Amino acid sequence: MASAIDILGITGPIYLAIALGYLCTRQGLFAKGDMQVFGKFTINLALPALLFNALSQRSVSEILNPAYLLAYALGAMVMIGSGLFWARKIKGHSWSYSSMMAMGMSCPNSGFVGYPILLLSFGPVAGVALALNMVVENLLMIPLLLAVADSDGGQHTRWNSVLWQTLKNLIQNPMIWGIAGGFLFSLSGWAMPAALGRTVNLFAQASAALSLFVIGGSLVALKVEGLQGTVTQIVVGKLLISPLVMWGVVAWVVPIADPALRSAVLLTGALPMLGIYTILSQRHGHGAVSAAALLVTTVLSFFTLSGLLWVLQSPPL
Repeated sequence: MASAIDILGITGPIYLAIALGYLCTRQGLFAKGDMQVFGKFTINLALPALLFNALSQRSVSEILNPAYLLAYALGAMVMIGSGLFWARKIKGHSWSYSSMMAMGMSCPNSGFVGYPILLLSFGPVAGVALALNMVVENLLMIPLLLAVADSDGGQHTRWNSVLWQTLKNLIQNPMIWGIAGGFLFSLSGWAMPAALGRTVNLFAQASAALSLFVIGGSLVALKVEGLQGTVTQIVVGKLLISPLVMWGVVAWVVPIADPALRSAVLLTGALPMLGIYTILSQRHGHGAVSAAALLVTTVLSFFTLSGLLWVLQSPPL
């Protein structure tokens, strides 16, 4: 059975790196605006290189896991539907506010937080899980929630416009290019020249530490005052209900044979929300509450993720 020291050996470095980013930015060593620059480097160069490496060095049969994609998509849709129902029908919020709450409860930070944790926990499978997560999140979850938000206040967005915007975002997303390039190399059996391969490796290796540092720096100056009710609902949905839903899907609806990938999708459900959550919510004036939810969820996820890792690394039930 995994001990507390073993679990802290995984989660400790993750959250120490986040804390270091927070402290360095809080003390003025870096400006908060610098985090945007570091974030752009991570999203546009480091993570695409990581995804390319993870996929290009494996066979397609290892990469394409329909059970993982279906389980993650189904769990995500259950959480999105539940979050929208709670916020709209039970609490009476607008569609845009409900979309913001549902996004906070369902959309994980697969790249900046999830990948480093999966890497330390399960090794090379982390890159495959990240790529599969990116497919579901960019093709299904984020476009759907943005369409719901844009439907508020008479802004009834046509589905063909939503589809076109989704395709446009995909074409412009460097991480999707990393996934596509990795698949292409995997299918063809090509090998990059040694110098080019080492260059890609250098950028890929920068992704884990820098992404965590960016998360920490981005938390500086975020406040929670006056928003406790909504924040609590989002935190409970993201850190408690979401992993339970994902466990229910994997246990009873779509079993995943590979133990490492099964653990990866469960951990994905328990991650704090995506790093651009606040940016997406600002479009409809919900930046303050989303920023507060991001802060609280990221801090508390240290304890919930540590607990889940302890369960996953204990002997099978």
